[in-house]
Amino acid sequence: MTKRAYKYRFYPTSEQAQLLAQTFGCVRFVYNAVLRWRTDAFYKEKVRVGYVAANARLTAMKKDADLSFLNDVSCVPLQQALRHQQTAFKNFFEGRARYPNFKSKRHRQSAEFTRSAFKYRDGQLFLAKCKEPLSIRWSRELPSDPTTVTVSKDSAGRYFVSCLCEFDPETLPVTSKMVGIDLGLKDLFVTSDGHRIGNPRHTAKYATRLAKAQRRLSKKRLGSANRAKAKKRVARIHAKISDCRMDLLHKLSRRLINENQVVCVESLKVKNMLRNPTLSKAISDAGWGEFVRQLEYKAQWAGRQLVKIDQWYPSTKRCSNCGHIKDALPLSVRVWICPACGVNHDRDINAARNIKAAGLAVLALGENVSGMEQVSVSSSR
Repeated sequence: MTKRAYKYRFYPTSEQAQLLAQTFGCVRFVYNAVLRWRTDAFYKEKVRVGYVAANARLTAMKKDADLSFLNDVSCVPLQQALRHQQTAFKNFFEGRARYPNFKSKRHRQSAEFTRSAFKYRDGQLFLAKCKEPLSIRWSRELPSDPTTVTVSKDSAGRYFVSCLCEFDPETLPVTSKMVGIDLGLKDLFVTSDGHRIGNPRHTAKYATRLAKAQRRLSKKRLGSANRAKAKKRVARIHAKISDCRMDLLHKLSRRLINENQVVCVESLKVKNMLRNPTLSKAISDAGWGEFVRQLEYKAQWAGRQLVKIDQWYPSTKRCSNCGHIKDALPLSVRVWICPACGVNHDRDINAARNIKAAGLAVLALGENVSGMEQVSVSSSR
């Protein structure tokens, strides 16, 4: 059995919206207060506080008369916030993440409920201390009863519920098709078969509307109701851009996994590439990292194989016909002729073919490859 989250949008009543606002505020308050307490204990007293002590701190906070508002909401989201904080500290001390940040009320708000804090029956979801079920727009049925429910509200004011369920992934029938893809900016990616998927450039498409909304926002008085409305308009445009990008990436990744048994990609260090001030906005808009992440878990579910080629493999400068490697190939050169064999190459298609060849070479050597594992092919540039 595999766990998967199913996300739906819902429309709360006025009472539910008020209760969720209180829950979000209490979760944020507890997380920030305990984080400040743990930080002071570490830097002032050189004491590392664990989850048990943090949970005891929460119990003491709820007994404080000045913090009695913490008892007005379910205790489960507050405890879950401390569990997430403990995970954040573990990742920090093991070198996988930065030091935990304080939560802000200006960004996405969320609260997690376990089975003791919600009920799911007859296709209806009841949260703790809610008399009415959530008005959820069920786009598809749940495969099983949810084990965890996460309620969130984004900056655009939209409410979502994410249900974590167990499901049996469907393994797709084996096919003989294999493909290599080269990620880019002019085209989102180019396949080794010569197919080009154009880059829709969602940010540029909504740039005029976004700039207009941001100008209006900048002219509103701080703290006014009109500024809050203008800020929500800006957030809705950003949400529209994000939704369009995610929708396209999900469709493209699903199509690649359905049609091919092996998908070969180049492992790019996107965070390092974002340091380029000229291309950072375009790279972020393309969503390369999210695209590869979707390919990884969808390949695992479908029984496909995803092969990641080392980032230093000279896929662009290498001739896919004879293997000759050019000394230099500027980004402005889109078509080049191999000086060794005289074959005329399209830059992107040639790179995709080399990526495919390198990935298949790894499989031919008998390496243990799975959808979630990274396989590197080392070569000199």
